Amino acid sequence: MRTFVLLAALLCGLPSLAASRCDLQAPTAQADTGAVRLTYQSIGRNSDPALLLIMGLGGQLIDWPDEVLLGLCRQGFRVIRFDNRDVGLSSWDEEVPQASLTYGVLRHRLGLSVSAPYALRDMARDTLALMERLQVPRFHVLGVSMGGMIAQHMADLAPERVQSLTLVMTSSGALGLPGPSEALLKLLARRGADSREMAIERQVELLAALGSPQVDADREQLRRQAAAAYDRAFNPEGVKRQILALLAEPSRVELLRRLRLPTLVVHGTADPLLPAMHGVHVAAHVQGSELRLIPGLAHRFQEAFKEPLLAAVLPYLRSQRRERALARL
Repeated sequence: MRTFVLLAALLCGLPSLAASRCDLQAPTAQADTGAVRLTYQSIGRNSDPALLLIMGLGGQLIDWPDEVLLGLCRQGFRVIRFDNRDVGLSSWDEEVPQASLTYGVLRHRLGLSVSAPYALRDMARDTLALMERLQVPRFHVLGVSMGGMIAQHMADLAPERVQSLTLVMTSSGALGLPGPSEALLKLLARRGADSREMAIERQVELLAALGSPQVDADREQLRRQAAAAYDRAFNPEGVKRQILALLAEPSRVELLRRLRLPTLVVHGTADPLLPAMHGVHVAAHVQGSELRLIPGLAHRFQEAFKEPLLAAVLPYLRSQRRERALARL
């Protein structure tokens, strides 16, 4: 009887209990990984299966929408989000000389090698070390954009620790895939600013450009988001270093072919930064992966697409949690 009750609880998720334990105001903390210090937040019970969220280029842990966090936590996951190195309240590589982004972009366009202070694989090692510090031996991973690329490296470095991958708005990095417009690249590269107002306005322009053409941009809401991010931490040089890491990154096609773990790929049909073919290409090279294309979704979380995103991600993660629970029983 006890086993039956436990199994029923695992399968049903006990939503009333989930609501009480999913505290989005849980305090943040720092973990020293050896190479860097990462600021993180853990939401949910330590005994729950862990789900690690990895944000994209320049993103901070506060950029995950509350609805997404609650939706994931209420499925019975311990949700862990953090600031990557060089953004937010994690370590900044201030001793590294200022990065020449223009020179790096030029070499990348010419097909030449690009020098970067660190690589995405180093960022994957940061993240694995974070989970070691938290004493989480095995976990699920959900990565967005650059975070999805870091997640790919994590699964390759430690396949015994990563239980499943959910890759959203990301890429294989292969040559020949369609790229963003020149105008969007210019917005992406504009990182410095002479004042708080200029920095916020530039971020609003970038966020609007990354949104879906099917949805009118709410400039005031974007301005509030940009202001919150600026006031928490503003490090344009750090974001430049992350961009250089992206430019220096080789194709991950062979890496993807090596993966042997449950993988869901989610991509939008209106993504202006990484067009839909990037997601299709990732799914085509991960054996047994599932692909979900969301009509109209672009390259950021927008209110109109939060429900379709959760509808794509939650059933998959729920199935992974249930399979692990049944295996333990």
